[in-house]
Amino acid sequence: MASAKTFFGHPRGLATLFLTEMWERFSFYGMRALLVLYLTAAASEGGMGMATSTAVALYSVYNATVYLMSMPGGWLGDRVWGPRRTVAISAFVIMLGHLMLATTVPALFYTGLVLIGVGSGLLKANISTMVGHLYQGPNDPRRDGGFTVFYMGINIGGFAAPLLIGWAGQKVSWHLGFGLAAAGMAVGLIQFLAGTRHLAEHSALVPNPLSHAERRRALRNTGLGVLVLAVFYGAVALADAFTLDWVLWPVSIAGLALPTYYFTRMRRDREVTADEKRKLTGYIWFFVAAAVFFMIFDQAGSTLNLFAEHSTSADLLGLTFPTSWFQSVNPLWVMILAPPLAALWVKLGSRNPSTTTKFSLGLIGVGLAFGVMSLAMAASAGGEKVSPLWLIVVYLIQTLAELCLSPVGLSVTTKLAPEKYASQLMGVWFLAVTAGDCVFALLQLVIEGAASGRTGFAVQGAVAVAAGLVFLASRRRVNALLGTVK
Repeated sequence: MASAKTFFGHPRGLATLFLTEMWERFSFYGMRALLVLYLTAAASEGGMGMATSTAVALYSVYNATVYLMSMPGGWLGDRVWGPRRTVAISAFVIMLGHLMLATTVPALFYTGLVLIGVGSGLLKANISTMVGHLYQGPNDPRRDGGFTVFYMGINIGGFAAPLLIGWAGQKVSWHLGFGLAAAGMAVGLIQFLAGTRHLAEHSALVPNPLSHAERRRALRNTGLGVLVLAVFYGAVALADAFTLDWVLWPVSIAGLALPTYYFTRMRRDREVTADEKRKLTGYIWFFVAAAVFFMIFDQAGSTLNLFAEHSTSADLLGLTFPTSWFQSVNPLWVMILAPPLAALWVKLGSRNPSTTTKFSLGLIGVGLAFGVMSLAMAASAGGEKVSPLWLIVVYLIQTLAELCLSPVGLSVTTKLAPEKYASQLMGVWFLAVTAGDCVFALLQLVIEGAASGRTGFAVQGAVAVAAGLVFLASRRRVNALLGTVK
């Protein structure tokens, strides 16, 4: 049974989930701060010596895969293990993946990336669902605040990771940095197992368990899928025809097609009520808006990281620092701005902006941030290294946009999810990140990196602002589909 003690006015179980997510994000963002830099570093510097375009494409595919795996993660939570057991298993898989990255064996490095992608996907959908389980229904007034506190855990881990893991990776050894990420995930796993008694009892249940026949069919189909992929890619490798395109295109297509499939299946399910179907229709608006947002926001670890490395001075107020430390700026802004913003939402009460309005502000904000980024690109023309203040301002604007959209998106997903698909719809939410990453990866492939140039930043920013204005103009139509959910 969940503990009666509170955590900053919220159920005690929020502390367990807060710390688990904090350590998972510590490991993930530490690795992410190093990944593109390690891939592009020369072999003489201990890196892999990849071309910049190849490294950015690999990063995009990897990041899309992390969020793509949230869908089967939600399915496992709903139908096989339950959210609590799924999180425990996934944390162990993530830890193992980071340990593989800490080796100097290339094959193990790529295997480790796969394990981190799989484990992160399994964890994401289920841990957010368990946060929702702590509250008394979708209209519990503490709910949005609880997700904001939970979001702070993400950003504490994200802030500390580049400072420690980034420094170790760039100044001591790339593989030491990856090893610290493994240690962080180990701490998170131990803490989660010790704190499960504080979680809601519902989180240990399997909401819609597979029947014996369904389980047998799932095992057969999974085995067949793995066999087909192994034979196909084995044949491509033996023919010496393998390139990144053989991964990029299938993942990108899957990332765009799967959300359509899952929305269609949920709406056609006879066990989903008419009211739940209407809310799903409204939720599609939020999904598309989130995909546009994350197409831009998620470039922090790739194009903005490389801009920091090659075009930004790593000296501020006399302090010289590793360029991976720029990855701590966004979570630092979140920690500074999230508490007063959360307090503002509470203080506004009935005047609190609707979810649709907050999403619109998020889209407009992230678009403006990329407008500033295009100016920074112009200032760095000719090889000049620009002031760190450019990226600090970009991350400030992005953070304000993020706080209007991302934690609110987690909350509205738990509010609008049909009972039968609670964890799976959270998985669909994370597919919005996959869709955004896939669109950007395809742009990089088709126009050969121009999407990350000065004009590319400006165009992406304009698209986001336009999408935000359209969403704002359509808010009454969307709100009508949400019923009592605001």
